[in-house]
Amino acid sequence: MVAAITQHPNIMSGVPCFAVTRVPVATLFDNRNDGATPDQFVEWFPGVSLQQVKAVLRQASDELLRSVH
Repeated sequence: MVAAITQHPNIMSGVPCFAVTRVPVATLFDNRNDGATPDQFVEWFPGVSLQQVKAVLRQASDELLRSVH
């Protein structure tokens, strides 16, 4: 299984991206805020898998829940 997110100073200036792509993770949240579904997102960004999107959303949710407890 490929990691969902990578971050490297020489790739996209160190911005966290979906692994094996140059698609910033922030792009997912921007699109979700605009009403896009995970299926639409992977259609628009074919290098990103639905599995990666779900992993990122799950991680964000887990971190948010940890921060309020």
